[in-house]
Parts: sequence; C-alpha cells; structure tokens
Amino acid sequence: MVDDKVWPVVFIGHGTPLNALMDNEYTRAWADLGATIGRPRAILSVSAHWYTRGTGVTAMEQPETLYDFGYQNMYHIKYPAPGDPALADRIVSLLSPVPVAKDRSWGFDHGTWSVLGKAYPDATIPVVQLSIDGTREPQFHYELGRKLAPLRREGVLIAGTGNIVHNLAMTIRTGVAKPYPWAERFDAAVREKLVAGHWTELVNYRALPGADMAVPTPDHYLPLLYVLGAASPDEAVSFPVEAIDRGSMSMRTVLIGMA
Repeated sequence: MVDDKVWPVVFIGHGTPLNALMDNEYTRAWADLGATIGRPRAILSVSAHWYTRGTGVTAMEQPETLYDFGYQNMYHIKYPAPGDPALADRIVSLLSPVPVAKDRSWGFDHGTWSVLGKAYPDATIPVVQLSIDGTREPQFHYELGRKLAPLRREGVLIAGTGNIVHNLAMTIRTGVAKPYPWAERFDAAVREKLVAGHWTELVNYRALPGADMAVPTPDHYLPLLYVLGAASPDEAVSFPVEAIDRGSMSMRTVLIGMA
C-alpha cells in the first residue's frame, strides 16, 4: 500500500529501562514525539537489545512483552501491541538477497516498549522488530536501512532505539551525574555530522575521536545506521532530546524528514 505521505524516521536514545516507570524530561519528550509524528499504519523497530547472529524479523500476530533486565518491579508492565506478519513478509522481500529469518519467539524488548509505551501508549499500532546481526560491519546495517526506505511511503514509521554514547561500565548510578567530557565530545561530534549530512563519517564511526570510550560495543549505536540508511542527508534533522544521562549515556533523539 503506497501512502501519499513520506513518513519521517527516528532514532530514540532509550537509556535505562526504568524510564518506563518515570515521568521525566525524556519520557515527556517521547510522548510529544508521538503526537508530533502522528499515527503510522505500523512501526518497524530496530532495537539495540535484539542483537543476533544473522538477521531476523518478528512475524507473529501477538508478540510478547519481554523483560530483558533484572528490574523485577517492572514485570507488571505490558505493551500488548499487535504484530504484523504481512509487514514481516514485506521486510523479508525488501532485504533480499540477505536472508531474514521469520521469528516467532522474541517479541518486544525494552528498547522498543519502554519508548513506544510513552509515544503510543494505547498499544494499538502494529509493531514489528528487526534484529541486528552482530557479525556484520556498520556498512551492512546502513545498506539494510537503504533497502527499507520504501516502507516510508507505505505508512510505516522506521524507528531505531539505542544510545549514541553507551558505556555502562562508566555509568554513574548515584548522586548528580555530570556528563563525562569524552561523552559530550562524541555526542556533539555525531550531532555535527548529522546536521552537516556527513553520514559516511557516521557509518565509519570508529574513526571519530573518542569512539572507543563512547561506543565500546556497537549494539546501541548501530540502530542509528538503519535510520540514516532509510533517510537522505538533504532531509531536515531535529533533536527532540539532547542530554546525557548518568554520565555516559546519550539520550539524544534524532528525527529526520519532519519539516
């Protein structure tokens, strides 16, 4: 189904799962984001927390809410959005010849439901998750994003969820946590490249100063590359959230294609 509208794409810095319990600057911005973007026909989520060998897509009618963390006080939260097997089939077709497994065992991890629960709390929009093949290089993930771009004209919101800066070993868990200077520098450098349309440098992020500290593992950064691949450097870029939480976790949200 071709839509007259070209839907924007978005990368959301999701941070700690505890945000799902909170009313704070991040969660209020996510709620505003849902209102600003509007209601798509379906949502494709690329979450840092479905990190796999090979690429998979959720293909069940009713995915489960997953609790992929140790906070037992959150197990009561449900995000009962339906799946969309037809969209899963469309994604398999778009990504060919890359093999994509149709998965019926995963569901919505907290990278997906913690933000969608604020942006679209009624949980009525169908949601499909695409996994991140941890064996592949950054260019591969960017190219998959390019293949997914036609979904923007089919009523589908493509949403990546992770953190541009994500160093859990350096997280400050008590008191007032000021951002580490290296975290601020890397986050600012990514912002600069986004605004300038220098996306090749963002794909090759390991060459950016401070990448070793800011991105010690690629899982939370790679969802950004799917979003960039599905967009164009000449589209409008805005930042509904610009902050660093707990010293070492960028909460930056990147919205592309929203005039």
